[in-house]
Amino acid sequence: MSKVVVLGVFMADAAFRAARLPHLGETLHGSGFALGPGGKGSNQAVASARAGAHTHLITRLGKDTFADMALTLWSNEGVIPEISQHAHHSTGSAFIFVDEHTGQNAVIIAPGVAATLCVEDVEANEKLISSANVFVTQLEQPIAPARRGLEIARRGKAITILNPAPGAKLPDEMFALCDYITPNETEAELLTGIKVVSLDDAQSAAMALVARGAGAAIITLGEKGALFNNGAESVHVPTFNAGAVLDTTGAGDAFNGGLAAALARGRPPEQAIRFASATASISVTRHGTAPSMPSEAEIEKLLVKN
Repeated sequence: MSKVVVLGVFMADAAFRAARLPHLGETLHGSGFALGPGGKGSNQAVASARAGAHTHLITRLGKDTFADMALTLWSNEGVIPEISQHAHHSTGSAFIFVDEHTGQNAVIIAPGVAATLCVEDVEANEKLISSANVFVTQLEQPIAPARRGLEIARRGKAITILNPAPGAKLPDEMFALCDYITPNETEAELLTGIKVVSLDDAQSAAMALVARGAGAAIITLGEKGALFNNGAESVHVPTFNAGAVLDTTGAGDAFNGGLAAALARGRPPEQAIRFASATASISVTRHGTAPSMPSEAEIEKLLVKN
C-alpha cells in the first residue's frame, strides 16, 4: 500500500468573498462567507487521501471547536491523525479574502498551537516517517521540525517533498534533503532572487534550486501549469481545462497532495506532475480548500480526456 506522511498544520479557514479588500478603517459588504477546514498540511493530507494514498498527518491541535472540525474532517476523509492536543492553546485559523470576480486570494494565517510543533513531535513519529513511501512538509510550522522530518525520511529512503510555503529563507543544507522542492512563483523568487514571470524565468529559478542541492524543482505557475527541472531534463506540464475557475485558494495544496499520492504509487516524475496538475485543475473549480480536493476517479477521468 502506498503510504504518504505529512507534517504540517491544520487551520480553520474563514473565507470572505468581496469585490476587493477594504482599506484601513473602511467597512465593505461582502458577497459570501464560509468557515471550513484548511491549513496547508491538512489540505495536502486530504488531497493525498482522496487521490488514493494511505495518508498520515503529524500535527498539534488545541482542545476546541476548531480541533473538533479537524478530527471530523480526517475521520471522514480517511486521514490518520498522529497528533497531540493541548487544552491551553488554540487550534490554528486563517483569514482568506477571495476576489469575487477572479477567484484570486489573499491570506493571513495564525497557526495557533501548531506554531509550537517541535523536533520532539517529529522524532516521536520516527518509525512512521521512516516507513513512508513519500514524506511531505511545508513552512507553516517552524523550520526545525520540518528539517528533522526530511532528515528522518531521507534516512528511511522515503521520497521527500518540501513545499516552501509560506515563503521563507532556508538554510543551504536543507535543500539537499529535498527530492522535490515545490515553490510557486513568489516563493521561488524569495529562494533564488529570480523574479518568475515567464517559463524561461521558471527554468532559471528551478536550475538555481537544483544547484543549491535539491534533487528536483517544480515551480508551480498558476494557470500556466508547472515547470519541472532535475538538472538533467526539464518538462513543462500545463494545467487542464476542468471548468470555470471559482477559487484558487487550495490549488497549491491540491497539487502537492496529488504529487505525493502519485509518487507514492511509483509513477515517474512527469506522470506524477500531470496527476498533480489535474488535481489542482479540478480543485480551483470549487469553493474552499479541503472540500475542493478531487477524488482519484475524478483525477483519472480528467487525465484520460487530456
